[in-house]
Amino acid sequence: MKYGPAIGNLEDLCNALSGRVCAISGLPARVREQVETLGHGIADAGYNVLSSDTNPEIIEQGEFLLWPCGKPLSAKFIRQSKAKESYSLCGRKIIRGNALPPLPFYKHLDVPFPPLKNPALQFIDLFAGVGGFRLAMQTVGGECVFSSEWDKDAQETYCMNFGELPWGDIRAIPADCIPDHDVLCAGFPCQPFSLAGVSARTAINRPNGFQCETQGTLFFDIVRIMRKKKPKVLFLENVKNLVNHDKGRTFKIIREAIEAEGYSFKYKIIDASSRVPQKRMRCYMVCVRNDGRFVFPNISGSEKPLKTVLEKKVPEQYTLSDKMWSGHQNRTKRNLDRGTGFTAFCSDLDKPAHTLVSRYYKDGKECLIPQAGKNPRMLTPRECARLQGFPENFELPCSKTAAYKQMGNSVAVPVITEIAREIAKIIQEEKL
Repeated sequence: MKYGPAIGNLEDLCNALSGRVCAISGLPARVREQVETLGHGIADAGYNVLSSDTNPEIIEQGEFLLWPCGKPLSAKFIRQSKAKESYSLCGRKIIRGNALPPLPFYKHLDVPFPPLKNPALQFIDLFAGVGGFRLAMQTVGGECVFSSEWDKDAQETYCMNFGELPWGDIRAIPADCIPDHDVLCAGFPCQPFSLAGVSARTAINRPNGFQCETQGTLFFDIVRIMRKKKPKVLFLENVKNLVNHDKGRTFKIIREAIEAEGYSFKYKIIDASSRVPQKRMRCYMVCVRNDGRFVFPNISGSEKPLKTVLEKKVPEQYTLSDKMWSGHQNRTKRNLDRGTGFTAFCSDLDKPAHTLVSRYYKDGKECLIPQAGKNPRMLTPRECARLQGFPENFELPCSKTAAYKQMGNSVAVPVITEIAREIAKIIQEEKL
């Protein structure tokens, strides 16, 4: 996938990772591919890749170490290094358990949203997507000290906009390796809990909620990090169905796990349609250490109409083909007759759009734009970004499929920003 002219600087990444034992699955996809294939870029940057195959004495299965070329690990050094957290060789160090550094892949290029020079607080960005939480937190004076996202395309979009690659699979990253921070931000995966996700998984006999081992249990990585790092505030977002999933038992587990660590637990279901032209009901949770207080801002008002984000000239490629539009109409009729299933209608441009979802790229049925004298069309990626409140200078990927997925999985940035502003206020005023 192409992401504009920037190709990044692998040497910067190698310098950041040098001497640090890391789990391969915790790396950004682009770096992981280089490590797994022993890519020429790493050798050209002056480093060797050491693994459990080459150095089983100090590196475990699934781990790796970048070590400068021309600096061999002596047998004496290896003997001395066993079971140590941090040890040095000729001024170089092998490190375990220390905070992971940021990965400045676009360090030497201009990006739309660089780090703040004088931040008022620090936060981490888990399950970061393309950075909706980060945009909001930087707006209120936050500095991102760690980010994690496992989707390769989302990592690249995040990097284009903020100048660093998020780390990979959070399950592979020890809590010790995450820097200290004031606020833990996490829009943890919602598919196992959403109404559509639960219905789809049930229909094909797949587990949902916490029974979904790949996504549903990722909440417990938040607990693992919270328990070790003890941030002042947790700021979480998920689908509204999280509250009622499994007859409320899922939400009860989440609440009790957080309260057991000495945090207050406040939540609110908020519709974003007064801030963006989209009906997007989400559950927002703010948890303050030492049972601290928090009051959600009043996010309400007149709904924004869909027509306010539409582009004036849209390429013909977004217009549905006769075959696809006919399929939508026939399927809608069948589902209405039997009283179940999805439907596809043209949107009312004077009202907010229906909730944007990650599957929108398939056929656009969730939001079809009427056109005089021809078939309706899909939203453009930029229009989808506007539905989520992203600024106009936010860089989108060239791939339409990736852009639709990323925007469908994102947060409503203006809502996150208003809540973040209240969080920043209590951190400053109450000196948490």
